Amino acid sequence: MISGLKMGTATIAVLSVLGLGAMPAAAADLGGDCCADLEERIAELEATTARKGNRKVKLEISGHVNEALIFWDDGQESNVGVYTNDNSRTRFRFRGSATIADGWKAGYLLEIGVRSARSNRFNQNLPSAAASDNGLDVRHSAWYIESKNYGTLWLGRTGPAGESITEINLANTKDVAKYSDVEDSGLGLLVRSSGGELTNTQFRRGISDSGDQPGETERGQIVKYVTPEFEGFTGTAAWGADDYWDIGLNYKGEFGGFKLAAGISYGQDKTEDGTAQIGNCNNSRAGSPSGVSGAPPVDVSALGVDCDLLGGSISIMHEDTGLYGNFAAGMTQDENASVLFNNTGDDESSFYAFEAGIERKFMPLGKTTIFGQYYTADQGSLNRTLGSTAGSGDGISAAQASAGILSSELDVYGGGVVQELSAASMLLYVYYRHVEADFDLVTTGGGVAVPSPGYDDLDLVVAGGIIRF
Repeated sequence: MISGLKMGTATIAVLSVLGLGAMPAAAADLGGDCCADLEERIAELEATTARKGNRKVKLEISGHVNEALIFWDDGQESNVGVYTNDNSRTRFRFRGSATIADGWKAGYLLEIGVRSARSNRFNQNLPSAAASDNGLDVRHSAWYIESKNYGTLWLGRTGPAGESITEINLANTKDVAKYSDVEDSGLGLLVRSSGGELTNTQFRRGISDSGDQPGETERGQIVKYVTPEFEGFTGTAAWGADDYWDIGLNYKGEFGGFKLAAGISYGQDKTEDGTAQIGNCNNSRAGSPSGVSGAPPVDVSALGVDCDLLGGSISIMHEDTGLYGNFAAGMTQDENASVLFNNTGDDESSFYAFEAGIERKFMPLGKTTIFGQYYTADQGSLNRTLGSTAGSGDGISAAQASAGILSSELDVYGGGVVQELSAASMLLYVYYRHVEADFDLVTTGGGVAVPSPGYDDLDLVVAGGIIRF
C-alpha cells in the first residue's frame, strides 16, 4: 500500500510538471508586463467605481426616474408635452447606517429631487414651466440615531409627522397618480373663463395657496422622534421652523386576509418667517397682499403664519382578490385668512378623496392595477386676485380681474391602469382626469361680492413610466 501510494504521488507530480510545461509562456510567467497590465486595469476600476469614505458606515444608492406625457384640453386650447411626474419626481438618494453598540445604530438620508420640466407648474404660457421651478431640490438631508428599544431621533431636513399623512396607499398608483394630491398632474395650468379668456389663477389654487391638500405638511428643518413599533403602531412627534410642531400615529398590519395601512396627524404652524413654513398656510403670512390691489384694512405684513392642520388616510387591500380602497381627508384652519377682505375672509379649508380598484397578477409581466378616483376640496380665502392674462376682455371684466378670491371649490375625478414590469422594477401607467373649478370673488378692500365669469373644465391624460434603481 505504501509503495502504491508513493507510485501514485510520483505519477501525479510528473504529470503536473508536464502540464505546466505545456501552458503558454505568457500565462505561466507571473513577471513582466502582465502585472503592470493588471495594476492598470485595477486602477481603471477604482477610478470608475463609487466608493465610501470609510468602511464603518454602510452606503446604499437608490432612486428612480419618473417621466410622462401629459395631454390637456382647457376648453379652448389643447396641447401635449413631456414632464417629470411630480407625483413622485425623479430622484437619487444616499442612505447609510453603522452599528454603535448592541441595539443602537446611527445613519443618514440624503435625497435629491430632479425636475426637468415640472408636471405641476407648467401652464398655457409656460409649456415647460419656469426655469425656477425646474432643476434640483434637496428633499432630505438628515442624520438619525436609532435604538431598538427607545425609538429613533432625526435631525435635519426631512418630513414631520404630517408629511404624506393624507397619501397612504398600498397600491401601485401611489407614485404615479396620487388620489389625494391631485395638483401634481397638470394643475399648474391656468383656469380659463367660460368666455374663453385665461385668468392668472392656476387650478391648484382651488386646493390651497401652495397647491398641497389641506391637513398635509411639507418637509423642513426639524427634529423628529419616532417611537419603536408596537403591535403595528408607531408614533411621531416633530418640531422646527420657529415654530412648527406636530404629532402623529401610524398603523400597518395584516389580518384576516387583508393588508391595512393608516395614519393621522395634528399640527400647528406659527412660524414668523413665512418662507420657512412647513404647514402650507395662507399666503397672507408676510408682506402686503401679493397681487391684490388695495391692501385690506388689517396690515397683514405684521402677521406671521398662524394655522392648525389635521389630516389622515387609510388604505386596505384584500390579498387574495387584490380588491382595495383608499380614503383621505384633511383640514386647515388659517387665522390669517380671516383678516383678509375687511375681516370677512374664510379661514377654513378642507378636502376628502377616495380611490377604489383591483391590483393583481393577470399576466406574467407583473401586477396590473385598474382604478378609479374622486377628489373634492373647499378652499378658504387666498391672498390673491383672480387676474387676467390680457386685462379686461372677453369673458373677464376689469372688476372680476381685480377681485380677490374669497373661497373656491375643486372637483376631480378619473381613472386608469398601471402595469408592473417586475423584471425591470418598472411601472407603466396611463390615466384620465376631469377637473372642475369655481371661485367666489369679492372686492379686495370691502369684501363686496363680484359676479363670477364662469369657468371652463379641464381634461387631462397622463401616460408614462417610472423605473427604480
